[in-house]
Amino acid sequence: MPADIYLIGIAGPSGAGKTYLATHLAAALNASVLALDSYYRDLSHLPMEERARINFDAPEALDHELIVEQVASLRNNETVHLPVYDFASHTRTRRTEVLRPSHVVIVEGLFTLHWPSLRQLIGTKVFVDMNDEVCLTRRQTRDVRERGRTPESVMEQYAGTVAPMTQRYVRPSIVFADVVVSRTESIDDGVSRVLAHYERQISNTRTNDSTDLAQREALPVITRNE
Repeated sequence: MPADIYLIGIAGPSGAGKTYLATHLAAALNASVLALDSYYRDLSHLPMEERARINFDAPEALDHELIVEQVASLRNNETVHLPVYDFASHTRTRRTEVLRPSHVVIVEGLFTLHWPSLRQLIGTKVFVDMNDEVCLTRRQTRDVRERGRTPESVMEQYAGTVAPMTQRYVRPSIVFADVVVSRTESIDDGVSRVLAHYERQISNTRTNDSTDLAQREALPVITRNE
């Protein structure tokens, strides 16, 4: 990983508070944020009735290949053009949003810690834990306000796919986390623990770089007789 670009990844159930934590970390670190919600696959080729039947809570609903490609580009200090998704029509719009890397980039979404190819790019891996009751309440509020859903459709989706897919794909990824932010702690405490891990990683990287440099400088100079 280039010394000037560091990636923090945040995973956890829908409604657990991933975006809230990412926002606070971004403010503390002056970081860029990439949300995996931007990467749902375009379903414009399907009739609306079929689009509504897609399981949006399984990993294959997201464009995993594009996610890894663009996160890797950010890690390499390259600007990317993020897709813009229309949740009401389940389609990817023609617009894109420019995201320029800062010294820290935060990646947040359900499956941030699910894919090995994405995990290996991330320096600090975080899982936000929250119980299903709170997650449902938060998701219902968000989807009605921001995504054009009805309360009934949100509850039906939660019972049918969100909760089962969370148990199958999301919660198991907690084992890969360096930091688990629990449901009982304050946002300040959660941010502090993530920042502490980040600072340790940066310090270790600098120490290793200094050691490598010192070892190279200590190597004997070999002269050749012409």
